[in-house]
Amino acid sequence: MNSEQQPIRLSDSLIMAADKWPTRSAITFQGKTQTWQQTLQRCHGAATLLAQSGIEKGDRVAFLGLNSNAVFESYFSPSMIGAIMVPINYRLSVREMVECVEDCTPKVLIVDPHFIEQAEEIRAQCACIITVIACGEESVPATMLSYEDSLQQLITAGTLCELSPSQDDETVIIFYTGGTTGRSKGVMLSNINFKSNTDCSIPLYRMQEGWNFIILGPLFHLAAGSRVFSCTALGGHAVILPKFDVQAVLQNVEQYRINSATLVPTMFQMILDALNFDSYDLSSLKMLAFGAAPMSVALLGRVIKSFPCAEIFQTFGMTEASPILTSLDSKYHVLEGPDANKLGSVGRIVSHVDLIIVDEDGRELAAGETGQILARGNNIMIGYWQQPELTAAALQGGWYHTGDAGYLDAEGFLFLEGRVKDMIVSGGENIYPIEVENVLAHHPAIKECAVIGVPHETWGEAVHAVVILEDGEQAGEAALIKYCKDQIAHYKCPVSVSFRDEPMPLSPINKILKTELRKPFWEGRDSKLV
Repeated sequence: MNSEQQPIRLSDSLIMAADKWPTRSAITFQGKTQTWQQTLQRCHGAATLLAQSGIEKGDRVAFLGLNSNAVFESYFSPSMIGAIMVPINYRLSVREMVECVEDCTPKVLIVDPHFIEQAEEIRAQCACIITVIACGEESVPATMLSYEDSLQQLITAGTLCELSPSQDDETVIIFYTGGTTGRSKGVMLSNINFKSNTDCSIPLYRMQEGWNFIILGPLFHLAAGSRVFSCTALGGHAVILPKFDVQAVLQNVEQYRINSATLVPTMFQMILDALNFDSYDLSSLKMLAFGAAPMSVALLGRVIKSFPCAEIFQTFGMTEASPILTSLDSKYHVLEGPDANKLGSVGRIVSHVDLIIVDEDGRELAAGETGQILARGNNIMIGYWQQPELTAAALQGGWYHTGDAGYLDAEGFLFLEGRVKDMIVSGGENIYPIEVENVLAHHPAIKECAVIGVPHETWGEAVHAVVILEDGEQAGEAALIKYCKDQIAHYKCPVSVSFRDEPMPLSPINKILKTELRKPFWEGRDSKLV
């Protein structure tokens, strides 16, 4: 970085918002609204609370809870004293949560009222946790500090700490994402990463100052989390739902005149299928974005007709890219005319990203040739937390190797052709088969298993297990599904199981050919669903 340039600090955008729009509504959660000035004060108070709890520069602060104003604030407050926020996926089993905590070793765990019991279990198993802070209005266990009471005391007393924010390439947030090795990886994202994505997404989606945003996806995912930063940069108003609920979405869009929403295709379908959908005034919506999973042409047609005032954008990306790599502009979300032939793509490369397609030897391919998608830019992650070998492999040659396969057409539109990895995308959640296979492999009745994605009307893909039992052993579909649910997050578990008597189809190097296992389920269908 040029020594004359100002350092990039994520917290500066919050300070700017409070300075420019101090009395403007910033966050509404459960009927309570706070201004940008109040939000800055609360974040400064939270940073002080963390510092008093022993958090120092570079330390991690974990958050376990549903969406709330406290999660929004935690996107900023640790970084204000140079610390790192780690949102924990609340859908994980306690065992998986413990794995994440043991990996990143946070000193402090912030928890909401819904996960007090899990927080106690985590603290009992993880020696790194020194302090647990409970947020929310409910009464707080004696073994925990109260987030709300502590903030009010610190703000009222005026005893706030001196800020020493992280900057530039220093890590702000670690997001855990499923791992091909069966263990989650912590993706380290920096001030520069987030600013790069925010500066791109605002003009990309044609977002405007003062817009009203609804945050309805889980904030342990960056797809929802990136809106925290764009909303702050625009002095917008974030209406936060604890979790996705169709009626709550419809009511809040109408009540708060929401301008922007980011969803996954299954959310769109559930909203459109609501019996009272037509009774709500949703005309304030100006921008709808979707990603994480493909949308069928039939569903897209319903969305286009149902939201005539909104521009619709599709994005392709991943946590490691902060997250956007490509975007399909609203002009191509049409069912007829010359632009409709781009509907099967995930759009053009965004302005701050370089993207190429390479073959197995790393040679760049020409337009129309399929290979692995590689990307580079200021949005690409620092690396995986404490996994230098995985980081080196992922960032080999200065390019992030996405593991996705696709091709660029002559006009620069990216078309996905599947995944180099066998990841399953179900309802916007990334599921790595090896995680499920590792669980099933320990079942005494199972000799061999393979996990694949199969078509699902609502979720796009569903998890399906193909099983060969040991001679003389018995195990039913329901029992195997329950076995998985006892050990891993329910969304990762098979929804169906098929049993084979014949051997698994194998490649010349004796790897199971999952393409052959998928064929009976996908024949006659386009696996991209578009």
